[in-house]
Parts: sequence; structure tokens; C-alpha cells
Amino acid sequence: MSEENAEEVKQLEAEVKLLQAEIRALQQQRQDSWENFSFQFRGQMQHALAFVCGRTQDLEETVVSRLKEEVEQLEKDLKLQTQMNGISLNSCITKTLQSRGREVVHQVCLSGCSSELVFQVEFQLSELKDGARTERRIRDLNLVLDSSDLQSLSSFLSRVEETRELLLFFRTIRSFSEKCDDRTRTFQHFQEKFPSIVSLPEGCGSEVMTLNHPELPGCGFFIHWCMDVSTGGAVTPKIQLLSKIPEKALQMFPSQPAGGGAAEAFQSLLRILGPKAAMESIIRAVSLSERDELSD
Repeated sequence: MSEENAEEVKQLEAEVKLLQAEIRALQQQRQDSWENFSFQFRGQMQHALAFVCGRTQDLEETVVSRLKEEVEQLEKDLKLQTQMNGISLNSCITKTLQSRGREVVHQVCLSGCSSELVFQVEFQLSELKDGARTERRIRDLNLVLDSSDLQSLSSFLSRVEETRELLLFFRTIRSFSEKCDDRTRTFQHFQEKFPSIVSLPEGCGSEVMTLNHPELPGCGFFIHWCMDVSTGGAVTPKIQLLSKIPEKALQMFPSQPAGGGAAEAFQSLLRILGPKAAMESIIRAVSLSERDELSD
């Protein structure tokens, strides 16, 4: 190697060393900047900065793990709230309709259920900022329910849409659902206990339970259990006993009222014994000679 080439190699080596020193200085500067950020931020912000800066793969895994833990905890909290409130929300969609000055208007759509009662709530939420205070108002409320008992709820729903009392709506549908569930459990209990007498033509969730004795074709009783919902949100069970007796049988006892006064007697039993015991008394009376079944 000539002296000229040897000198050129030394110059290149010197430049490489300078570049390496500059790289180390830049790396140290970056480290110092990170430590300064870490000093100012703590908790989730520090983890986020570490993730963005790409410090280490271990830190990324730690952030993901903690996020999973937070999501699992939120799911547990939501499940607990659902059990306490009796309301389960399936979706919540929010869309900003306008943002002008101090007022922001959102379109909100909620869907969920309370037991078997499925509902959908749509409304506009107006937020008006006044300094540090924010005033929120609901308008254009629209309620949709998927229920066979809409007739008993129609007046209440119209009233809520007019007054925009969402809390009253949720409290009432929870109470309504609980009472419907109680009716379902009661009907199912009697169908299982007296299968030859009790039938539920429209299923356990219907309003009607039919009582028929196999040896008395054409005669039957029907227990009609519906819910009366006031415009103020009060849910009251309304239980009636209806009878079906052939015309010939009625002609044999013209002085007796249809059903032999069973409806009035049933209402008295309801007041004294309560729904379940009153129904069982009627079922046993209809059973007549079903002694084997009654002895169970």
C-alpha cells in the first residue's frame, strides 16, 4: 500500500470514529429526553410514551397485559351493574348532529333488554356550555319495545316520550319485566305440577293459563294474568278467572251465574291467599277426582 493510500485510510477511519461518537451523543440525548418525559409523566401516560418511543418489546407486552386486565375489570363491573339494575345495554351509538358556538347536539341510539323485554331508545342530547357548567337536555325521544304486552304499556310510553323521563322509563320496564318473569315462573310451576289439568297454549310467557279436566270435555277455566301500567310508571298485576261452560249445562242451572260464581270466589282468594295459593286452590277444585295427582 502506498503512503498516499495509507493516509486516505487513516482519514476515513477518523471520520468513522467521529460519526460513531456523534451517534452515541444522539443516543444519549434521546435517552435524556426520555428520562425527562418519564419524570414528568406517570402511570398510563408513561406507558403510552414508552410504547410510542418503542423502548422495549417487554414494555409493549406489559402495556397490552394491563389493558387486558382493565377491560376484564370493566366487563366485571358492567355485569355487576346489569345484575343490580336489571338492564342490559347491547349497543350505544352516538352521532354529532351540530356543533355551533356553546351548543353541541348529539343523536343517541341505545338498544338493550330487561329480561325478555327488548327495547330501543332514540333521542337528541343537547349540551349547552356555560363557563365550567354544562347543561344537558333531552329532546325528540322515541321509544320502541318488542313485547306482546304493548297494549298495557302504550299509554305509559306516550307519557314518557312527552315528559322525556328516561329514568322513569328504565325503572318501569325493570319492574314490568320482573313481574312478567314471576308470572312465567308461576305458570311453569303449575304446568309441571298438574300436567293433566294445566296447559299453556301460547307458552310459559303468555298471559293465559288453561285449566281443563280430562273427564269434562267442553268445560274449562282460564286464568288471565296481565300487567296494568299507569302513566306514572306503577306496575300492577291484574289476574282474572274466566270460565267456559257449555250452554246445555248453563240451562240446567238458570239461577246460577256463569261459572257458578267462581270468578268472584277467585278474587276473594287472591285478596286472602295471594296469587300462587289462590291459583292452586282453583286448580285443585277443577281437578275433582285427580286424587293421585293432588297427593303429590
